[in-house]
Amino acid sequence: MTSTTYDAVRATGLVKEFGTNRAVDGIDLQVAPGEIFGVLGPNGAGKTTTLAMLATLLRIDDGEASIFGVDVRRRPHEVRQLLGVTGQYASVDENLTARENLRLFGRLLGLSSREARSRADTLLGQFGLEDAADRQIAKFSGGMRRRLDLAVSLVRRPPLIFLDEPTTGLDPRTRGQMWTTIRELVASGSTILLTTQYLDEADQLADRIAVIDRGAKVAEGTPGQLKASVGSSTLQLRVADTADVAAAAAVVGRVLPHEPVMTPEQGGVSVALTDADQAAEALLALRAQGISIASVSVAQPTLDEVFLVLTGHETGDPEPTPHDTLEVAR
Repeated sequence: MTSTTYDAVRATGLVKEFGTNRAVDGIDLQVAPGEIFGVLGPNGAGKTTTLAMLATLLRIDDGEASIFGVDVRRRPHEVRQLLGVTGQYASVDENLTARENLRLFGRLLGLSSREARSRADTLLGQFGLEDAADRQIAKFSGGMRRRLDLAVSLVRRPPLIFLDEPTTGLDPRTRGQMWTTIRELVASGSTILLTTQYLDEADQLADRIAVIDRGAKVAEGTPGQLKASVGSSTLQLRVADTADVAAAAAVVGRVLPHEPVMTPEQGGVSVALTDADQAAEALLALRAQGISIASVSVAQPTLDEVFLVLTGHETGDPEPTPHDTLEVAR
């Protein structure tokens, strides 16, 4: 069996319940070999719980899943040989150095002492950690910790890598470095399933995106397809008086075919346009009602607007589920 014969990930009707809370509610996923597939949603949406089931770290309550054709529920030990998993919290030993951690994981994964040393040196170079190789992990910065944890997940050279919010808490420069590393992994033949709550991250990295909200998949497609689903362009306006936001949205909603989205605290209203000429219709209607506009623009939709249209809220709104972080025990 070759990994390219099968989808890297195929899941149908995945369900996970914690008491009365259905954290994952019938999610379907299909990830092709060699792509970056993004799972986008806020904290508590069910992203991490989905990954944990696929990685055999949580029992699947209902539905089916396979990794390169290997059934997740029936053959979990084989599935684990195909995966590298990087959670939101590193599982490295704080008291050891980076080099010692990588060698230790190499030995635990069955490499000889010589192979473990060689693999550790290769990964330290690949992730720019040579200068810190013999420094205790407790003295690492957040970005260095994230790079080391990703390196640890690659000790065995798995064909599929699960990255659970890999840039959470990182500064913009370090996030950019992680994005470069992720692209390099795919260029070298890896397949990546990435969860994120950052819309720009999904837009920059993912070939395709599944949008998950409150345990259910609400949309799927390429970034371009998702943006096109809410219109060819978007009218974004800000009213002079935030008290007029609801009235402005009502006026816009009456003259345009798409439902407007409000951001009241910012005095903002945005609405998808079938064509750019509709912006003039909306502005004339607002003027006729005596509503003053502070600023206006017409632009291509962003993933932020896609998420607002699909779910009715921003990515930070829902409360976390009991399993909204993936703690990986390798």
